[in-house]
Amino acid sequence: MDAETHKRFLDYRERHTYFGKSVPLLSMAEFETADREQRALAAKGEEARDDEEEARFSELSRVLFRD
Repeated sequence: MDAETHKRFLDYRERHTYFGKSVPLLSMAEFETADREQRALAAKGEEARDDEEEARFSELSRVLFRD
């Protein structure tokens, strides 16, 4: 895991402590996979994502506390 991804993981854990008490904490590997997918969808931009991708982006943003 690179330094930037690790920083995002630590930020995620901090937000989980406050916002995510009722949902399981993602492991580092699970976070890395979700983070990679969410960032790829974000890079596509709202205009380029189809409905399925938009739904997945919203779900990942919610899980990662980025909404």
